[in-house]
Amino acid sequence: MGIDALAHVLRPLAATFGAASADLLVGLGHADDAAVYRLSDEQAIVATTDFFPPVVDDPFAFGAIAAANALSDIYAMGGEPLFCLNLVGWPADLDLAILGEILRGGAEKVREAGAVIAGGHSLTDAEPKYGLAAIGTVHPAHLFTKGGARPGDALLLTKPLGTGVITTAAKAEAASEEHLAAAIASMATLNAAAARVLRALGSAVHACTDITGYSLLGHAWEMAAQSGVALRIELASIAWLPGARHYAQAGHIPGGTGRNADALASHVIYAGHITDVDRLLLFDPQTSGGLFVAVAPEVGAEALAALGAAGVPARRVGEALAGEGLRVE
Repeated sequence: MGIDALAHVLRPLAATFGAASADLLVGLGHADDAAVYRLSDEQAIVATTDFFPPVVDDPFAFGAIAAANALSDIYAMGGEPLFCLNLVGWPADLDLAILGEILRGGAEKVREAGAVIAGGHSLTDAEPKYGLAAIGTVHPAHLFTKGGARPGDALLLTKPLGTGVITTAAKAEAASEEHLAAAIASMATLNAAAARVLRALGSAVHACTDITGYSLLGHAWEMAAQSGVALRIELASIAWLPGARHYAQAGHIPGGTGRNADALASHVIYAGHITDVDRLLLFDPQTSGGLFVAVAPEVGAEALAALGAAGVPARRVGEALAGEGLRVE
């Protein structure tokens, strides 16, 4: 569902539950990557859910990607996952052995995250779907949110972009095995290592989110709006998955790209050298993308070094400024 449509349907719920409890630290009042409920001064529960149809043909890989994608919201809030529940929609005439491989892929990724599968729910559906409800914990004082970025902050991105155009090309049998394998590896990589490094930075982390279906610019806009700042994105600093630009130029554009672009049309200013293909890639819907984080400028280099040492291919992709909206240069 697009950014504007989702905001519209959630508005009545936010009015009903926006001030439900002082212990609901993150809910519908200020939409974020997960809900957070305080249990005590030192512990809060983080809860999220995500599921979708297959993005790749390999069932084990799809299960791993879907699980990593759902767990990402826990990491984006600064939390650690505890347990997960499987969510399955399955056609009655589709081989259950395929579902078994999907569930195995998800279970292996959850185990890698140090969590467990504790149950789930399934239903008969016309199209296969899989994902998780994921539950974790976070210290209430060390919670990451989308709001909080400050002018001068360095903007870091922990994974390359381009999964949308690559998987769309793959569905058209136009993607090379090498390019698809690189995209699958990126999507199946947990954001756990990146989150651990960011938690060690403490209060120097001012805002954090993960890049998924609303694209880099869509999620950057959410951070800018909730923080009351402008964000400047440096196109030349962004890392792209191998083949991403080629497939965008060839017209393998996901349906969500146009919805993202339309929703953000009045909020983005582009420098003159930004091409139409650049814009398509910046609005490319991601599956299980990286963390996008605003850190105090004095720790930007330290954060990049620590992320690199942890095996996270992070880059500085811009900065926060006084003002509003997004600027792409």
